[in-house]
Amino acid sequence: MVSKKRTRAKVKEEQLRDYELVLIINPEVVEEKFDSIIDNISQFITGNGGTLSNTERRGKRRLAYPIEHFMEGNYVLTQFKLKPTLSKELEANLQISEDVLRHLLIRLSS
Repeated sequence: MVSKKRTRAKVKEEQLRDYELVLIINPEVVEEKFDSIIDNISQFITGNGGTLSNTERRGKRRLAYPIEHFMEGNYVLTQFKLKPTLSKELEANLQISEDVLRHLLIRLSS
């Protein structure tokens, strides 16, 4: 009985889930660094067996309230598939980044 539960858990764990990630990036970041931030996220996803569906640069927008003394931020929306166990690692990497002011990772219902 225990072995069946373990195999079910393994199968569920290995399935890719749909996610949506919204980033607010420091408005003072130069274009090359902005591109490298997005590329690093893309490489993390694809390097760990995930797939990118869409990446939209929404541009510089005014924030509702100041974040780290900034009143504007560059918005990026990314849709992708990733193993559920790696979503926590992705969020940890985004939290350490000095150029990412805020992020929101949402698991989409399938």
